[in-house]
Amino acid sequence: MPETTLNVNLLDKTENALALIYSACRQCYSSKGAFDIFERSRKLEDPEKISEFIRKVIASGHESPLEHIKFTFAVEGVSRALTHQLVRHRLASYSQQSQRYVKEDAFDYIMPPIIKRDERLKQRFLDVMKSVQDGYNDILATLKERGIEGEIANQDARFLLPNAAETKIVITMNCRELKHFFGLRCCTRAQWEIRALADKMLEICKRHLPEVFSALGPKCEELKYCPEGKQYSCGKYPVKEEFLNPQTRSQSQPLVQKAPEDHSPL
Repeated sequence: MPETTLNVNLLDKTENALALIYSACRQCYSSKGAFDIFERSRKLEDPEKISEFIRKVIASGHESPLEHIKFTFAVEGVSRALTHQLVRHRLASYSQQSQRYVKEDAFDYIMPPIIKRDERLKQRFLDVMKSVQDGYNDILATLKERGIEGEIANQDARFLLPNAAETKIVITMNCRELKHFFGLRCCTRAQWEIRALADKMLEICKRHLPEVFSALGPKCEELKYCPEGKQYSCGKYPVKEEFLNPQTRSQSQPLVQKAPEDHSPL
């Protein structure tokens, strides 16, 4: 039952994404059919012209064409604590490893960095993980002696498993939902583990579809102000009130220091 780390891979993405976004957007303002626009954009139109058009469309706030494009990720080395947060993004599809059908007789775990840095807390964490594993295995062994095995035993023994237990999950989101996801979860206010996942996913999206994702990240990057308010701002951008009224902007240091890379208030 070793400690494990985050691993994110792209499984699939929409083919001809630029042509699809372009034709979906053009359909809104053209008497031509989307199929004709799509075929022309793939074969005849200048690719740079299409890329520039899409950048302008996104900047204008016309985001519905982005919903036609999807990315699918294979994610490993994340905790159940992370996926409890992740599935709250409901405009997405998830397929997660089951603790009912997959026996956790040697479960991996994720250790928070703030605990890992402290030797006493680290050892305490490791002791608890071992204790949980021993208890889980003892329950399975006892149930087996009573003729209860497989998913019936697993589904009840899993009640012992911690949020730290590693899980694997497949995630599919369209580009509009990814934009929303990155806006929230790339923020320094986000919990450290899901922020690391969002950063990895954004890195992949930027590589495969820069026309859409190159300027994306936490909401403040797009807004040019912090929507979190003075109490929670990391100080990188002014808060909304100061952005709208520059004359009130303080020349002092930020009210709240930037959260450490491996730990945040939430």
